[in-house]
Amino acid sequence: MKPLIFLLVLANLIFYAFSAGHLGGSAAHDAVHLEQQVSPESIRIVSRGEKPPLPVLPESVAKPPPLPELVEPPAVSEPPPVSEAPPVLVCLAWGALAQVEAERVSRVVSRGFPEFKLQQVATNGEGTGWWVHIPPLADRAAADKKSGELRALGVNEYFIVQDGPGRNAISLGVFSSEKGARERLNQLQAQGVRSARLGVRPDKDGNVRLEVRGPVDARETLLAAVLKAIPKNKPQDCQ
Repeated sequence: MKPLIFLLVLANLIFYAFSAGHLGGSAAHDAVHLEQQVSPESIRIVSRGEKPPLPVLPESVAKPPPLPELVEPPAVSEPPPVSEAPPVLVCLAWGALAQVEAERVSRVVSRGFPEFKLQQVATNGEGTGWWVHIPPLADRAAADKKSGELRALGVNEYFIVQDGPGRNAISLGVFSSEKGARERLNQLQAQGVRSARLGVRPDKDGNVRLEVRGPVDARETLLAAVLKAIPKNKPQDCQ
């Protein structure tokens, strides 16, 4: 039994040595290694450290198709602005008002109807023109007191009206044009005279013409307020 085992081990060793080329098989072993090598003549050097060139694409592929041109939308014209209709105005006139009544109308308009414009208009009577004045005071004593106040402010050109509808008023200047009268009023106000007024000088009968202009929708309200102040003189529409 032992000889048989020994023969089997020996046979295996001889087969291993033969297959490994240790028993005269070196040529065959080298041939196997040569077959496993790559053929050197089939090797092609592409580059030595440089990046390989990019592949050349066909012209149709290299250039992208042109972008479509952007067409601006047509400008939208804005609609023309809607013009508002001018407000409808009304004009009321008094042909011959006493100076006292004209002062009352002026106070009604200035205090309660600022949207209305009041204007005194010169008549064709004698002695008319524009004048700067302090409205008639209660009596001569009040007029003298006001005169003293004017002198204290440096105003020396004035006189007290002695008779007529403007009695006890203080005249501070009579002018042929409204421009000259307004310049005088501005001068007096700069000196501190706050009670001076600008208006049309009454005619020989002491009357003035007065006109009031403003929105027509407030006509009736204004008319009611004015008639409460001067109930005997109803205005007419301006001619």
